[in-house]
Amino acid sequence: MESYKLNRRNFWNSIPPLWDSDSEETLVCCQVRAETHDVKSFFFAAPGGGAFVFQPGQFITLELEINGAAINRCYTISSSPARPHTISITVKRVPGGPVSNWLHDNLKAGDKVKVLRAAGEFTCAIHPAEKYLFLSAGSGITPLMSMSRAHHDLSDDRDIVFIHSARTPDDIIFERELSLIAANQQNFRTRFICERLGQRRDWSGPTGMLSLAALKLMAPDFMEREVFVCGPAPYMKAVRTMLDEVGFERARYHEESFSFETLQQESQPQATLDSAPATTGFEINFQKSMRQITCGPQQHVLEAARNAGVRLASSCAQGMCGTCKVKLISGTVDMQHKGGIRQREIDQGMVLLCCSKPLSNLVVDK
Repeated sequence: MESYKLNRRNFWNSIPPLWDSDSEETLVCCQVRAETHDVKSFFFAAPGGGAFVFQPGQFITLELEINGAAINRCYTISSSPARPHTISITVKRVPGGPVSNWLHDNLKAGDKVKVLRAAGEFTCAIHPAEKYLFLSAGSGITPLMSMSRAHHDLSDDRDIVFIHSARTPDDIIFERELSLIAANQQNFRTRFICERLGQRRDWSGPTGMLSLAALKLMAPDFMEREVFVCGPAPYMKAVRTMLDEVGFERARYHEESFSFETLQQESQPQATLDSAPATTGFEINFQKSMRQITCGPQQHVLEAARNAGVRLASSCAQGMCGTCKVKLISGTVDMQHKGGIRQREIDQGMVLLCCSKPLSNLVVDK
């Protein structure tokens, strides 16, 4: 902790180098902040004083060891890229969630955590628009908060309507800060809708679920806006249904859909044409377990392994979290990852099985 403080003394008068997880994979937790009764924000800094570069809405991957087991988990960045000296994630405690509960109960200022660099394509930075509609529910607020903070920090008074749904008024994350941004930015409007009152009886806002009628009241011109949505799967499905009913253009609809606390790590995936048992293809040999399977050329290795009954650690199955990272002893693959592996690890022959399709027979160190 002391060395961290010493490295931070001179940052006021210097432009720090950029942080790179390939050269410095460990960050230091510098603050833990309670946002609600079951939500905390965790702030991190680079021990060497490096600056973080990312696009608002992207995520980072934490590489943790919990009860002796290695667990990777992706969390959306909630801080603004315009404040590059620290980076934060905001985590809701999930009943039975191994990572969220561990973070809430154990991670404190001064602790070190291995982190993979920012990744992801859910960002307003690559979808510029004059008018935005941000829709979130629960902890899905985090990427949209990063976008809102970025516009505020850059004094970019973009026309933004931010509608957040919460279980009760006490569950609204960032309520005061969003209200402050709305007070500072003439064209930023924030609205909250709560499913029920809970303990807070002075709530004067709307209650119930987000509906098309409510959306039309809070954002009458929503058909003209670029829409970003993040929240639980049922919430996002309901939003898509509402927008489809009125013929909203899907090209201007963007959603972030991963929720790692609820993804199944041991269950079999639902059968699809892409994950059907391969009758022809390449041989995949798992060296340590002495198992051999066949994987089709258009099939991901993880899918083929699961279909054959080979149990492998995995989480996101989208190339983001890095849980299924293994050493490729021989053979080549087509790997289309989304940030779940470092370049130096790729150079060392590591691959992510969930997003790798074989180009030859493979031998895997697993």
